Amino acid sequence: MNKLLLRALTMATFLLHVASFAGAEYKIVTASERGTYIKIGQDLAQFVAPSADLKFEVLPSAGSAANVRRLRYDAGVKLALVQSDVYQAFLDIAAGGNVEAKDMIRPLRVIMPLYNEEIYFIVRADSELNYIHEIKNAKIGAGESGSGTALTSATLYRLMFGEPMPPSNTTYLSNEDALIKLVTDKSMDVVAVVAGQPAKLLVDMKPESRKLIKLLKFDPNHATSASVLKTYFAADVLSKNYPNLLASDIPGLAVKAFLVTYDFQFKDTETHLRNMTRSLCQNFSTLQEKGHPKWREVQMALPDLGRGWFYYPPTTREIRSCIAGKTQQALPVKMKPSKNCSQQEQVLGLCTPV
Repeated sequence: MNKLLLRALTMATFLLHVASFAGAEYKIVTASERGTYIKIGQDLAQFVAPSADLKFEVLPSAGSAANVRRLRYDAGVKLALVQSDVYQAFLDIAAGGNVEAKDMIRPLRVIMPLYNEEIYFIVRADSELNYIHEIKNAKIGAGESGSGTALTSATLYRLMFGEPMPPSNTTYLSNEDALIKLVTDKSMDVVAVVAGQPAKLLVDMKPESRKLIKLLKFDPNHATSASVLKTYFAADVLSKNYPNLLASDIPGLAVKAFLVTYDFQFKDTETHLRNMTRSLCQNFSTLQEKGHPKWREVQMALPDLGRGWFYYPPTTREIRSCIAGKTQQALPVKMKPSKNCSQQEQVLGLCTPV
């Protein structure tokens, strides 16, 4: 009798669980497990998805460039966090005739801009380098291949110096592995990191880190800065966010983060994403209060996007309604070897040099 009762209770609990969730389960691709994107994804899963009758599986990734590819081709991936310069790079390369880039970026849509992500260039504490514009010909840890960090490194270098990073001086490793090499075998001079402050990677550093590393400053008055500021934004790196690393605030650079989806036409998917956006509006104050500090920089707004960028209409209608106060898989194309691969195309995985 006891066994029968236990089985009945177990089955009843299971059926109750199934009945209590009749929504959809979606995947959202973010970035490194020690970065900001993954925390933003987790905040959406915790504070936004439940009210929309959704469950989000928050997935780490190599970064923004990989996220574009996964959003386009991976089953179940409905949302991605993407850096503005990565999105723009795909658009520029597509406009230049790259068929794969055009196929990947054409059906992607922006839900809303989020916040600025700070760009850090880290060197050894005893390095003669003090400013970002001094990294020319340095041995650079540019970030993992396929990551937004790698694309940002390549783009910034090209904007500052009018040429790609020298392949012989450029290494594509994770932030952690690159930093180890920076301070141990000294096979690198600079490590690039892109993460919204406070970035866990830097927050977790011990007070002794000041004896090992330092951050390079951005000089807005340098000759190279005008071209950089056409794509990126000036932003201070705050000492209060990194007390073990900084004695005072330093001038730096940032790139915009976007919440991106696909141009889904299925009615159910449209409805779920509309509901998610409505929940985002309704729970926005909770995100700003209990979520990552970067949420405090986010605005419920739909600013004009660059040429070739488009908002997703179903979620746009919800955001406009929120602003107005009315509401509180296809297979990827195979890469073809080419003798004319640009550094950006290689970083984005759009081209393989022969």
